[in-house]
Amino acid sequence: MSITHTILSLLLENRFKYRGMSVNFIGLPGFDEHEVKSIYQALSRLGKKKYIIKDGKNWKLTKDGELYAKSILSKGFKHSLTEKQSKNLIFMFDIPESRKNERESLRKYLKNFHYVMIQKSVWVGPSPLPKEFMDYLNKVKLKDSIKTFKLAKGYTIN
Repeated sequence: MSITHTILSLLLENRFKYRGMSVNFIGLPGFDEHEVKSIYQALSRLGKKKYIIKDGKNWKLTKDGELYAKSILSKGFKHSLTEKQSKNLIFMFDIPESRKNERESLRKYLKNFHYVMIQKSVWVGPSPLPKEFMDYLNKVKLKDSIKTFKLAKGYTIN
């Protein structure tokens, strides 16, 4: 058994409690719903996407990984879009099934930007979208899967 496997096994144990919550030996919440194999697979996927790298014995976030993590873990991108603004931008996407998580995250962002779903991959809402959001789409290589169209007049929701 490797030291990595030993550490992961210890991290998965939930023998310790802190304020009623199961934690591992270093005080972090337990991962009891995840198998060790799943953790390794997740690390492998993140590595293939170049979001994390192994630096000696440690895993570290890359710059792209940091941007990805912040966007996924944060409540969203800062914006000044409001629900009352004219819905004058059509946002369409075709993201492959292999990137299902990113597709679902994209839908959450669009809801946060006060966009309305017309079809699962066709949304309409206010413009312009935040620059950091568009930069994020470019960084995670989704920009080619997206098309936007500016409407001559605002979309009316029935």
